Amino acid sequence: NTFRTRAISAAMAAAAFVMAQPPAQELTLRARHGCTSRECHQRADGRQQLRGSLALVSFGAAASLPRRTSAARLRQAAGGAAPSVVPEDRWLLSLDTEAFAKELTELGQKLREEQGEEDLRHLKRVVFWSDLCAVVGLASLWMTPNPITILALSLWTHSRWTMVAHHTIHGGYNKVDPSGHYSSKNFGMGSLWRRVVDWFDWMLPEAWSRYHNQVHHYRVNEPDGDPDYFEKYTDTWKLNREFMTVLSMLFFKWAFAAPNTYKALKLSQFKGELPANFDPKLTMTIYQVFRMESLGQAIFSAGELMTKVIGPYLLLHFFLLPLPLLLIGPSFFWNAVANLFLAELVANIHGFMVTTFNHTGEDVYCFSSGCRVNSPSFYLRAVTGSVNCCTGGFLNDFLHGYLNYQIEHHIWPDLSMLSYAKAQPHVKAICQKHGVPYVQENIFARMAKVLRIFTGRARMRRFPAHLERQEDLISWDDRGGVLRDVQRSPQDLAPAM
Repeated sequence: NTFRTRAISAAMAAAAFVMAQPPAQELTLRARHGCTSRECHQRADGRQQLRGSLALVSFGAAASLPRRTSAARLRQAAGGAAPSVVPEDRWLLSLDTEAFAKELTELGQKLREEQGEEDLRHLKRVVFWSDLCAVVGLASLWMTPNPITILALSLWTHSRWTMVAHHTIHGGYNKVDPSGHYSSKNFGMGSLWRRVVDWFDWMLPEAWSRYHNQVHHYRVNEPDGDPDYFEKYTDTWKLNREFMTVLSMLFFKWAFAAPNTYKALKLSQFKGELPANFDPKLTMTIYQVFRMESLGQAIFSAGELMTKVIGPYLLLHFFLLPLPLLLIGPSFFWNAVANLFLAELVANIHGFMVTTFNHTGEDVYCFSSGCRVNSPSFYLRAVTGSVNCCTGGFLNDFLHGYLNYQIEHHIWPDLSMLSYAKAQPHVKAICQKHGVPYVQENIFARMAKVLRIFTGRARMRRFPAHLERQEDLISWDDRGGVLRDVQRSPQDLAPAM
Protein backbone atom coordinates (compact mmCIF):
# COMPACT_ATOMS: atom_id res chain seq x y z
CA ASN A 1 0.00 0.00 0.00
CA THR A 2 2.85 2.38 0.83
CA PHE A 3 4.52 1.64 -2.50
CA ARG A 4 1.21 2.12 -4.33
CA THR A 5 0.56 5.43 -2.61
CA ARG A 6 4.06 6.65 -3.45
CA ALA A 7 3.65 5.59 -7.07
CA ILE A 8 0.36 7.45 -7.35
CA SER A 9 1.89 10.51 -5.72
CA ALA A 10 4.83 10.41 -8.12
CA ALA A 11 2.53 10.23 -11.13
CA MET A 12 0.41 13.06 -9.83
CA ALA A 13 3.45 15.17 -9.04
CA ALA A 14 4.76 14.66 -12.58
CA ALA A 15 1.46 15.79 -14.04
CA ALA A 16 1.39 18.78 -11.72
CA PHE A 17 4.95 19.70 -12.76
CA VAL A 18 3.99 19.66 -16.44
CA MET A 19 0.93 21.78 -15.78
CA ALA A 20 2.97 24.18 -13.67
CA GLN A 21 5.07 25.17 -16.66
CA PRO A 22 4.28 28.66 -18.01
CA PRO A 23 0.81 28.39 -19.61
CA ALA A 24 -0.21 29.91 -22.93
CA GLN A 25 -0.77 33.61 -22.34
CA GLU A 26 -2.45 34.50 -25.61
CA LEU A 27 -5.87 35.18 -24.08
CA THR A 28 -4.47 37.51 -21.43
CA LEU A 29 -2.38 39.37 -24.02
CA ARG A 30 -5.35 39.70 -26.36
CA ALA A 31 -7.48 41.31 -23.67
CA ARG A 32 -4.58 43.63 -22.76
CA HIS A 33 -3.54 44.68 -26.26
CA GLY A 34 -6.85 44.42 -28.09
CA CYS A 35 -5.76 41.60 -30.39
CA THR A 36 -8.67 40.02 -32.26
CA SER A 37 -6.86 37.20 -34.05
CA ARG A 38 -9.07 34.13 -34.03
CA GLU A 39 -6.05 31.91 -34.71
CA CYS A 40 -4.32 33.23 -31.59
CA HIS A 41 -7.39 32.41 -29.56
CA GLN A 42 -7.65 28.90 -30.99
CA ARG A 43 -3.97 28.17 -30.24
CA ALA A 44 -4.43 29.25 -26.65
CA ASP A 45 -7.52 27.07 -26.30
CA GLY A 46 -5.59 24.12 -27.74
CA ARG A 47 -2.78 24.49 -25.23
CA GLN A 48 -5.26 24.84 -22.41
CA GLN A 49 -6.98 21.61 -23.52
CA LEU A 50 -3.59 19.83 -23.64
CA ARG A 51 -2.87 20.90 -20.08
CA GLY A 52 -6.34 19.75 -19.09
CA SER A 53 -5.70 16.35 -20.69
CA LEU A 54 -2.53 15.92 -18.60
CA ALA A 55 -4.59 16.65 -15.55
CA LEU A 56 -7.14 13.98 -16.54
CA VAL A 57 -4.33 11.39 -16.71
CA SER A 58 -3.39 12.25 -13.15
CA PHE A 59 -7.00 11.97 -12.02
CA GLY A 60 -7.14 8.43 -13.32
CA ALA A 61 -4.14 7.52 -11.18
CA ALA A 62 -5.80 9.01 -8.12
CA ALA A 63 -9.08 7.13 -8.41
CA SER A 64 -8.60 5.46 -5.03
CA LEU A 65 -7.89 8.68 -3.14
CA PRO A 66 -10.60 10.24 -0.93
CA ARG A 67 -13.28 12.15 -2.91
CA ARG A 68 -12.76 15.90 -2.80
CA THR A 69 -12.89 18.68 -5.31
CA SER A 70 -10.66 18.06 -8.34
CA ALA A 71 -8.16 20.68 -7.19
CA ALA A 72 -7.94 19.24 -3.69
CA ARG A 73 -7.29 15.71 -4.99
CA LEU A 74 -4.56 16.95 -7.27
CA ARG A 75 -2.84 18.98 -4.55
CA GLN A 76 -2.93 16.08 -2.06
CA ALA A 77 -1.39 13.55 -4.43
CA ALA A 78 1.20 16.01 -5.70
CA GLY A 79 2.49 16.68 -2.22
CA GLY A 80 0.62 19.98 -1.89
CA ALA A 81 1.76 21.48 -5.19
CA ALA A 82 -1.10 23.45 -6.78
CA PRO A 83 -1.61 23.48 -10.55
CA SER A 84 -0.55 26.68 -12.23
CA VAL A 85 -3.60 28.91 -12.59
CA VAL A 86 -3.99 32.60 -13.29
CA PRO A 87 -4.74 34.76 -10.22
CA GLU A 88 -8.41 35.30 -11.06
CA ASP A 89 -8.99 31.51 -11.02
CA ARG A 90 -7.23 30.69 -7.76
CA TRP A 91 -10.46 30.78 -5.77
CA LEU A 92 -11.18 27.38 -7.35
CA LEU A 93 -8.25 25.75 -5.54
CA SER A 94 -9.95 25.97 -2.14
CA LEU A 95 -13.57 25.54 -3.23
CA ASP A 96 -15.65 22.70 -1.81
CA THR A 97 -18.05 22.43 -4.74
CA GLU A 98 -20.28 19.82 -3.11
CA ALA A 99 -20.81 21.92 0.02
CA PHE A 100 -21.52 25.00 -2.12
CA ALA A 101 -24.09 23.11 -4.21
CA LYS A 102 -25.67 21.58 -1.09
CA GLU A 103 -26.43 25.01 0.36
CA LEU A 104 -27.98 26.18 -2.90
CA THR A 105 -30.06 23.01 -3.17
CA GLU A 106 -31.41 23.48 0.34
CA LEU A 107 -32.22 27.12 -0.33
CA GLY A 108 -34.04 26.15 -3.52
CA GLN A 109 -36.16 23.61 -1.68
CA LYS A 110 -37.11 26.22 0.90
CA LEU A 111 -38.07 28.74 -1.80
CA ARG A 112 -40.25 26.19 -3.60
CA GLU A 113 -42.08 25.31 -0.40
CA GLU A 114 -42.79 28.99 0.26
CA GLN A 115 -44.24 29.77 -3.19
CA GLY A 116 -47.98 30.40 -3.25
CA GLU A 117 -50.63 33.08 -3.64
CA GLU A 118 -48.15 35.89 -3.06
CA ASP A 119 -46.18 34.84 -6.13
CA LEU A 120 -49.33 34.73 -8.27
CA ARG A 121 -50.37 38.19 -7.05
CA HIS A 122 -46.94 39.49 -7.98
CA LEU A 123 -47.24 38.02 -11.48
CA LYS A 124 -50.66 39.62 -11.89
CA ARG A 125 -49.19 42.95 -10.83
CA VAL A 126 -46.61 42.63 -13.59
CA VAL A 127 -49.38 41.68 -16.05
CA PHE A 128 -51.41 44.72 -14.96
CA TRP A 129 -48.58 47.13 -15.71
CA SER A 130 -47.88 45.36 -18.99
CA ASP A 131 -51.55 45.69 -19.97
CA LEU A 132 -51.55 49.34 -18.91
CA CYS A 133 -48.65 50.00 -21.28
CA ALA A 134 -50.68 48.31 -24.02
CA VAL A 135 -53.74 50.48 -23.32
CA VAL A 136 -51.71 53.71 -23.40
CA GLY A 137 -49.90 52.70 -26.58
CA LEU A 138 -52.95 51.45 -28.45
CA ALA A 139 -55.15 54.36 -27.38
CA SER A 140 -52.65 56.82 -28.85
CA LEU A 141 -51.71 54.65 -31.81
CA TRP A 142 -53.38 57.00 -34.30
CA MET A 143 -51.28 59.99 -33.28
CA THR A 144 -48.19 61.25 -35.05
CA PRO A 145 -45.23 59.16 -33.81
CA ASN A 146 -44.31 60.39 -30.34
CA PRO A 147 -42.23 59.19 -27.36
CA ILE A 148 -45.19 58.30 -25.11
CA THR A 149 -46.85 56.02 -27.63
CA ILE A 150 -43.58 54.43 -28.72
CA LEU A 151 -42.32 53.80 -25.17
CA ALA A 152 -45.67 52.40 -24.02
CA LEU A 153 -45.87 49.99 -26.96
CA SER A 154 -42.24 48.91 -26.58
CA LEU A 155 -42.68 48.25 -22.85
CA TRP A 156 -45.78 46.21 -23.63
CA THR A 157 -43.79 44.02 -26.03
CA HIS A 158 -40.80 43.89 -23.69
CA SER A 159 -42.75 42.92 -20.58
CA ARG A 160 -44.82 40.18 -22.25
CA TRP A 161 -41.61 38.48 -23.36
CA THR A 162 -39.05 38.96 -20.59
CA MET A 163 -41.38 38.66 -17.61
CA VAL A 164 -44.78 37.13 -18.35
CA ALA A 165 -43.93 34.58 -21.06
CA HIS A 166 -40.35 33.88 -20.00
CA HIS A 167 -41.07 32.92 -16.41
CA THR A 168 -44.42 31.28 -17.16
CA ILE A 169 -43.01 28.98 -19.86
CA HIS A 170 -40.23 28.03 -17.43
CA GLY A 171 -42.92 26.67 -15.12
CA GLY A 172 -42.50 29.31 -12.43
CA TYR A 173 -46.24 29.42 -11.79
CA ASN A 174 -47.31 25.84 -12.55
CA LYS A 175 -48.03 25.06 -8.90
CA VAL A 176 -49.43 28.41 -7.77
CA ASP A 177 -52.05 29.14 -10.47
CA PRO A 178 -55.13 26.93 -9.95
CA SER A 179 -56.68 28.16 -13.22
CA GLY A 180 -53.84 26.68 -15.25
CA HIS A 181 -53.66 29.76 -17.47
CA TYR A 182 -50.08 30.54 -16.42
CA SER A 183 -48.94 26.99 -17.09
CA SER A 184 -45.78 26.12 -18.99
CA LYS A 185 -47.75 23.55 -21.01
CA ASN A 186 -50.48 25.92 -22.16
CA PHE A 187 -49.25 29.50 -22.22
CA GLY A 188 -49.03 30.77 -25.79
CA MET A 189 -48.88 27.25 -27.24
CA GLY A 190 -51.00 24.96 -29.35
CA SER A 191 -52.66 27.45 -31.69
CA LEU A 192 -52.27 30.83 -33.31
CA TRP A 193 -55.09 32.11 -31.09
CA ARG A 194 -53.24 31.20 -27.90
CA ARG A 195 -50.07 32.75 -29.30
CA VAL A 196 -51.86 36.02 -30.09
CA VAL A 197 -53.67 36.19 -26.75
CA ASP A 198 -50.86 35.11 -24.42
CA TRP A 199 -47.56 36.08 -26.03
CA PHE A 200 -47.39 37.41 -29.55
CA ASP A 201 -43.85 38.08 -30.74
CA TRP A 202 -41.44 37.20 -33.53
CA MET A 203 -40.60 33.87 -31.89
CA LEU A 204 -42.81 30.80 -31.79
CA PRO A 205 -43.49 29.97 -28.10
CA GLU A 206 -42.87 26.24 -28.60
CA ALA A 207 -39.55 27.03 -30.29
CA TRP A 208 -38.57 29.43 -27.53
CA SER A 209 -39.28 26.78 -24.91
CA ARG A 210 -37.02 24.25 -26.58
CA TYR A 211 -34.23 26.69 -27.41
CA HIS A 212 -34.14 28.59 -24.14
CA ASN A 213 -35.44 26.30 -21.40
CA GLN A 214 -33.47 23.24 -22.42
CA VAL A 215 -30.61 23.97 -24.77
CA HIS A 216 -29.51 27.32 -23.31
CA HIS A 217 -30.13 26.49 -19.65
CA TYR A 218 -28.60 23.04 -19.86
CA ARG A 219 -25.52 24.26 -21.75
CA VAL A 220 -24.94 27.78 -20.53
CA ASN A 221 -21.79 29.38 -21.96
CA GLU A 222 -20.59 26.28 -23.78
CA PRO A 223 -19.21 27.60 -27.09
CA ASP A 224 -20.27 24.47 -28.98
CA GLY A 225 -23.67 24.13 -27.36
CA ASP A 226 -25.19 27.31 -25.96
CA PRO A 227 -27.12 29.15 -28.69
CA ASP A 228 -26.80 32.35 -26.64
CA TYR A 229 -23.00 32.23 -26.50
CA PHE A 230 -22.41 35.43 -28.40
CA GLU A 231 -18.62 35.38 -28.63
CA LYS A 232 -18.72 32.48 -31.08
CA TYR A 233 -21.47 34.13 -33.10
CA THR A 234 -19.77 37.52 -33.36
CA ASP A 235 -16.46 35.89 -34.34
CA THR A 236 -18.11 34.83 -37.61
CA TRP A 237 -18.94 38.37 -38.66
CA LYS A 238 -17.29 39.38 -41.91
CA LEU A 239 -18.34 43.03 -41.87
CA ASN A 240 -17.26 45.74 -39.43
CA ARG A 241 -18.06 44.46 -35.94
CA GLU A 242 -19.23 47.82 -34.62
CA PHE A 243 -21.68 48.11 -37.54
CA MET A 244 -22.91 44.53 -37.02
CA THR A 245 -23.40 45.19 -33.31
CA VAL A 246 -25.67 48.13 -34.10
CA LEU A 247 -27.68 46.01 -36.54
CA SER A 248 -28.02 43.31 -33.88
CA MET A 249 -29.40 45.82 -31.40
CA LEU A 250 -32.05 46.95 -33.87
CA PHE A 251 -33.15 43.68 -35.47
CA PHE A 252 -31.93 40.73 -33.37
CA LYS A 253 -35.39 39.35 -32.50
CA TRP A 254 -36.54 38.63 -36.06
CA ALA A 255 -33.14 38.26 -37.71
CA PHE A 256 -31.50 36.09 -35.03
CA ALA A 257 -33.90 34.88 -32.33
CA ALA A 258 -36.83 33.81 -34.52
CA PRO A 259 -34.86 31.53 -36.91
CA ASN A 260 -32.44 30.27 -34.26
CA THR A 261 -35.19 29.24 -31.83
CA TYR A 262 -37.09 27.56 -34.65
CA LYS A 263 -33.94 25.64 -35.59
CA ALA A 264 -33.76 24.24 -32.04
CA LEU A 265 -37.38 23.07 -32.26
CA LYS A 266 -36.91 21.49 -35.69
CA LEU A 267 -33.75 19.69 -34.59
CA SER A 268 -35.64 18.13 -31.69
CA GLN A 269 -38.40 16.96 -34.06
CA PHE A 270 -36.23 15.88 -36.99
CA LYS A 271 -36.47 12.21 -37.86
CA GLY A 272 -33.68 10.33 -39.55
CA GLU A 273 -30.37 11.65 -40.79
CA LEU A 274 -29.77 15.38 -41.03
CA PRO A 275 -29.04 16.82 -44.51
CA ALA A 276 -25.48 16.34 -45.68
CA ASN A 277 -23.11 19.10 -44.58
CA PHE A 278 -25.69 20.60 -42.24
CA ASP A 279 -24.01 21.84 -39.06
CA PRO A 280 -26.36 21.57 -36.05
CA LYS A 281 -24.15 24.06 -34.18
CA LEU A 282 -24.58 26.75 -36.83
CA THR A 283 -26.17 29.98 -35.59
CA MET A 284 -29.30 30.15 -37.74
CA THR A 285 -29.74 33.80 -38.66
CA ILE A 286 -32.22 34.90 -41.30
CA TYR A 287 -29.32 35.06 -43.77
CA GLN A 288 -28.33 31.46 -43.00
CA VAL A 289 -31.91 30.29 -43.55
CA PHE A 290 -31.82 31.45 -47.17
CA ARG A 291 -28.22 30.33 -47.64
CA MET A 292 -28.78 26.79 -46.34
CA GLU A 293 -31.88 26.41 -48.47
CA SER A 294 -29.99 27.48 -51.60
CA LEU A 295 -27.31 24.87 -50.82
CA GLY A 296 -29.85 22.12 -50.22
CA GLN A 297 -28.77 21.74 -46.60
CA ALA A 298 -31.80 23.20 -44.81
CA ILE A 299 -33.95 21.47 -42.21
CA PHE A 300 -36.71 24.01 -42.81
CA SER A 301 -37.38 26.41 -45.66
CA ALA A 302 -37.57 30.18 -45.62
CA GLY A 303 -41.22 29.83 -46.61
CA GLU A 304 -41.94 27.65 -43.58
CA LEU A 305 -40.23 30.16 -41.29
CA MET A 306 -42.27 33.00 -42.76
CA THR A 307 -45.65 31.27 -42.65
CA LYS A 308 -45.33 29.65 -39.20
CA VAL A 309 -43.06 31.97 -37.22
CA ILE A 310 -42.32 35.46 -38.55
CA GLY A 311 -45.21 36.08 -40.95
CA PRO A 312 -48.14 35.96 -38.50
CA TYR A 313 -46.57 38.53 -36.20
CA LEU A 314 -45.49 40.77 -39.08
CA LEU A 315 -48.94 40.86 -40.68
CA LEU A 316 -51.21 40.82 -37.65
CA HIS A 317 -49.27 43.08 -35.32
CA PHE A 318 -48.07 45.75 -37.74
CA PHE A 319 -50.87 45.88 -40.30
CA LEU A 320 -54.05 44.11 -39.18
CA LEU A 321 -53.99 45.62 -35.68
CA PRO A 322 -54.16 49.25 -36.93
CA LEU A 323 -56.38 48.42 -39.92
CA PRO A 324 -59.61 49.85 -38.39
CA LEU A 325 -57.96 53.26 -38.40
CA LEU A 326 -58.29 53.25 -42.20
CA LEU A 327 -61.99 53.93 -41.66
CA ILE A 328 -61.03 57.26 -40.12
CA GLY A 329 -58.36 58.14 -42.63
CA PRO A 330 -55.17 56.83 -44.26
CA SER A 331 -52.97 59.19 -42.24
CA PHE A 332 -54.18 57.63 -38.98
CA PHE A 333 -53.40 54.15 -40.27
CA TRP A 334 -49.88 55.05 -41.38
CA ASN A 335 -49.23 56.92 -38.12
CA ALA A 336 -50.15 53.71 -36.31
CA VAL A 337 -47.88 51.59 -38.53
CA ALA A 338 -45.01 54.01 -37.92
CA ASN A 339 -45.58 53.95 -34.16
CA LEU A 340 -45.60 50.15 -34.12
CA PHE A 341 -42.39 49.84 -36.13
CA LEU A 342 -40.56 52.49 -34.09
CA ALA A 343 -41.74 50.82 -30.87
CA GLU A 344 -40.38 47.53 -32.21
CA LEU A 345 -36.95 49.07 -32.74
CA VAL A 346 -36.95 50.44 -29.18
CA ALA A 347 -38.10 47.05 -27.83
CA ASN A 348 -35.25 45.37 -29.73
CA ILE A 349 -32.67 47.74 -28.24
CA HIS A 350 -34.18 47.30 -24.78
CA GLY A 351 -34.25 43.52 -25.19
CA PHE A 352 -30.67 43.46 -26.45
CA MET A 353 -29.51 45.37 -23.37
CA VAL A 354 -31.24 43.19 -20.79
CA THR A 355 -30.45 39.84 -22.42
CA THR A 356 -26.89 40.09 -23.73
CA PHE A 357 -25.35 41.17 -20.41
CA ASN A 358 -26.64 38.01 -18.71
CA HIS A 359 -23.73 35.79 -19.73
CA THR A 360 -21.29 38.04 -21.56
CA GLY A 361 -18.11 39.82 -20.47
CA GLU A 362 -14.43 39.19 -19.87
CA ASP A 363 -15.23 38.49 -16.20
CA VAL A 364 -17.76 35.75 -17.06
CA TYR A 365 -16.69 32.11 -17.43
CA CYS A 366 -17.30 29.85 -20.41
CA PHE A 367 -16.89 26.08 -20.37
CA SER A 368 -15.33 23.57 -22.75
CA SER A 369 -17.60 20.61 -21.97
CA GLY A 370 -21.09 19.78 -20.77
CA CYS A 371 -22.18 18.88 -17.26
CA ARG A 372 -25.04 16.95 -15.68
CA VAL A 373 -28.15 18.96 -14.88
CA ASN A 374 -28.45 19.82 -11.16
CA SER A 375 -24.97 18.51 -10.41
CA PRO A 376 -22.54 20.57 -8.28
CA SER A 377 -20.87 21.77 -11.48
CA PHE A 378 -24.27 22.83 -12.86
CA TYR A 379 -24.83 25.11 -9.86
CA LEU A 380 -21.31 26.48 -10.03
CA ARG A 381 -21.72 27.29 -13.72
CA ALA A 382 -25.08 28.92 -13.08
CA VAL A 383 -23.28 31.43 -10.85
CA THR A 384 -19.94 31.91 -12.58
CA GLY A 385 -21.42 31.86 -16.08
CA SER A 386 -24.09 34.46 -15.29
CA VAL A 387 -24.29 38.11 -14.24
CA ASN A 388 -26.75 40.16 -12.21
CA CYS A 389 -27.54 43.82 -12.62
CA CYS A 390 -28.78 46.14 -9.88
CA THR A 391 -31.68 44.48 -8.06
CA GLY A 392 -34.56 45.67 -5.92
CA GLY A 393 -37.53 47.99 -6.41
CA PHE A 394 -40.49 47.09 -8.62
CA LEU A 395 -39.81 49.75 -11.27
CA ASN A 396 -36.13 48.82 -11.53
CA ASP A 397 -36.90 45.11 -11.76
CA PHE A 398 -39.70 45.73 -14.27
CA LEU A 399 -37.45 47.73 -16.58
CA HIS A 400 -34.83 44.97 -16.38
CA GLY A 401 -37.50 42.37 -17.16
CA TYR A 402 -36.52 40.63 -13.89
CA LEU A 403 -33.48 39.42 -15.84
CA ASN A 404 -31.33 41.32 -13.34
CA TYR A 405 -31.71 38.18 -11.18
CA GLN A 406 -29.99 36.06 -13.81
CA ILE A 407 -27.76 34.16 -11.38
CA GLU A 408 -30.70 33.05 -9.25
CA HIS A 409 -32.72 32.25 -12.38
CA HIS A 410 -30.04 29.90 -13.71
CA ILE A 411 -29.68 28.12 -10.39
CA TRP A 412 -33.45 27.47 -10.24
CA PRO A 413 -35.04 28.18 -13.64
CA ASP A 414 -38.52 27.12 -12.56
CA LEU A 415 -39.12 29.60 -9.72
CA SER A 416 -41.23 32.76 -9.79
CA MET A 417 -39.94 36.29 -10.25
CA LEU A 418 -40.74 37.09 -6.63
CA SER A 419 -38.75 34.08 -5.43
CA TYR A 420 -35.67 35.34 -7.27
CA ALA A 421 -35.94 38.68 -5.50
CA LYS A 422 -36.21 36.88 -2.16
CA ALA A 423 -33.31 34.55 -2.96
CA GLN A 424 -30.83 37.14 -4.23
CA PRO A 425 -29.28 38.28 -0.92
CA HIS A 426 -29.05 34.68 0.31
CA VAL A 427 -27.34 33.47 -2.87
CA LYS A 428 -24.89 36.35 -2.71
CA ALA A 429 -24.07 35.50 0.92
CA ILE A 430 -23.52 31.81 0.06
CA CYS A 431 -21.15 32.80 -2.74
CA GLN A 432 -19.21 35.12 -0.44
CA LYS A 433 -18.98 32.36 2.18
CA HIS A 434 -17.47 29.89 -0.32
CA GLY A 435 -15.36 32.43 -2.20
CA VAL A 436 -17.30 32.04 -5.46
CA PRO A 437 -17.36 35.16 -7.67
CA TYR A 438 -20.79 36.80 -7.72
CA VAL A 439 -20.73 39.36 -10.53
CA GLN A 440 -23.21 42.23 -10.17
CA GLU A 441 -22.96 45.67 -11.76
CA ASN A 442 -25.25 48.33 -13.18
CA ILE A 443 -26.59 47.91 -16.69
CA PHE A 444 -24.28 50.52 -18.23
CA ALA A 445 -21.11 48.94 -16.83
CA ARG A 446 -22.28 45.56 -18.10
CA MET A 447 -23.14 46.89 -21.55
CA ALA A 448 -19.62 48.32 -21.87
CA LYS A 449 -18.27 44.80 -21.30
CA VAL A 450 -20.80 43.28 -23.69
CA LEU A 451 -19.70 45.68 -26.42
CA ARG A 452 -16.05 44.76 -25.82
CA ILE A 453 -16.92 41.12 -26.52
CA PHE A 454 -19.11 41.91 -29.52
CA THR A 455 -16.46 44.11 -31.11
CA GLY A 456 -13.62 41.66 -30.41
CA ARG A 457 -11.74 43.86 -27.94
CA ALA A 458 -12.02 41.30 -25.14
CA ARG A 459 -12.60 37.57 -24.71
CA MET A 460 -14.70 35.51 -22.34
CA ARG A 461 -12.91 33.98 -19.36
CA ARG A 462 -12.09 30.29 -19.84
CA PHE A 463 -12.88 27.96 -16.95
CA PRO A 464 -9.77 25.82 -16.25
CA ALA A 465 -10.58 22.39 -17.68
CA HIS A 466 -8.28 20.60 -15.22
CA LEU A 467 -10.28 22.00 -12.28
CA GLU A 468 -13.64 20.64 -13.46
CA ARG A 469 -15.39 17.95 -11.40
CA GLN A 470 -14.81 15.04 -13.75
CA GLU A 471 -17.72 13.03 -12.34
CA ASP A 472 -20.14 15.78 -13.45
CA LEU A 473 -18.98 16.03 -17.06
CA ILE A 474 -21.07 14.75 -19.96
CA SER A 475 -21.24 14.99 -23.72
CA TRP A 476 -24.33 15.91 -25.74
CA ASP A 477 -25.70 14.82 -29.06
CA ASP A 478 -25.62 17.30 -31.94
CA ARG A 479 -29.35 18.00 -31.71
CA GLY A 480 -29.25 19.30 -28.15
CA GLY A 481 -31.31 16.34 -26.99
CA VAL A 482 -30.53 13.27 -24.91
CA LEU A 483 -27.17 13.47 -23.25
CA ARG A 484 -24.47 10.83 -23.10
CA ASP A 485 -22.64 10.57 -19.79
CA VAL A 486 -18.91 10.21 -20.41
CA GLN A 487 -18.41 8.43 -17.09
CA ARG A 488 -21.36 6.05 -17.09
CA SER A 489 -24.14 4.77 -19.36
CA PRO A 490 -26.62 6.94 -21.32
CA GLN A 491 -29.24 8.64 -19.19
CA ASP A 492 -32.15 11.00 -19.70
CA LEU A 493 -32.18 14.66 -18.89
CA ALA A 494 -33.80 16.06 -15.81
CA PRO A 495 -37.37 17.37 -16.37
CA ALA A 496 -37.43 20.28 -18.81
CA MET A 497 -37.04 23.62 -17.14
